[in-house]
Amino acid sequence: MAVTLNRPKALNSLTHEMVQILTPLYRQWETDDSVANIVVRGQGRAFCAGGDIVQIFESGKAGTSMCKDFFREEYILNHLIGTLQTPHVAIISGITMGGGVGLSVHGQFRVATDTTLFAMPETGIGFFPDVGGSYFLPRLEGSLGMYLGLTGQKLKGQHVAAAGIATHYIPNERIGDLENELSAITKKDVSAVEEVLNKFVVTPSWGDSDIKASMDLINKAFSQKSVEEIIEVLRGQPNNAFAQKTLETLNKMSPTSLKVSHKLLTLGKKLTFEECFELEYNVSQRFMKGTDFYEGVGELLVTKTNNPHWNPPTLAEVQDADIDLYFAHRHELRFGKNRIEAKL
Repeated sequence: MAVTLNRPKALNSLTHEMVQILTPLYRQWETDDSVANIVVRGQGRAFCAGGDIVQIFESGKAGTSMCKDFFREEYILNHLIGTLQTPHVAIISGITMGGGVGLSVHGQFRVATDTTLFAMPETGIGFFPDVGGSYFLPRLEGSLGMYLGLTGQKLKGQHVAAAGIATHYIPNERIGDLENELSAITKKDVSAVEEVLNKFVVTPSWGDSDIKASMDLINKAFSQKSVEEIIEVLRGQPNNAFAQKTLETLNKMSPTSLKVSHKLLTLGKKLTFEECFELEYNVSQRFMKGTDFYEGVGELLVTKTNNPHWNPPTLAEVQDADIDLYFAHRHELRFGKNRIEAKL
């Protein structure tokens, strides 16, 4: 079964309506023996640039329930993709960020191409790396996931596979043939899908990537127990261009988002797949009650004046007690065996 995300003018950003269409379809295909596999891709120059954040921003401002319903239903869809028995192949050509990562990274197969552009940029808009980011980011090599989650750093092309985010790197010119062969498979057979993918795969390489060259520093800095300690390590490298560039990036992010994200990714390393989504839902709803999300989205995506004023404005002014409120378990989204409970 082929799925095409088809909002190219909006970079296929994920709306609430799209989530409501996809979820029942995935459930139907999971039990349909005639659906041998699911292949999802995006139309145009993006796979999916993320959730429709402006839609959520407007809902939160207006006090409607959509900003609550969207995250709950999006996370249910993300979890569903991660637990499908039907082979799932996401061809993540082009921009793949935020909500687009949630539609792909938890599935069995993720194919990066020459044009893939991956990022989890949420701390820059006063939010946090959600859609299961608390599960997959801490499970990347070393402290790479913490680095990507806090800085929003982009990865391109084969680097996405080298990092372990994509399972395969296949050049663009081979994708058409790949899709044709996947469509010829007639049974739900993971090994058959893997065999086809391996016919086209190219071994990914970091090449001369700054990230690969700086992995020792990333592991040292981003394994620290607090954001302040991360910054202290980076400040201790005044002659290291990568360290100073990373420091500059972190200084632009919402201090609250940085602290919440650091705690979330630290906790996520020890949580189950289900527990990560349950926790993220609670965190998302706390952000909806705060100010930084509206400040960040308003400045960067609505007015595009790109000058957010975070509150509090510095890490030192963010109180631990305030961060703890983001992690108060209200259990509004619970995944049980073969069922989902959602409390509105």
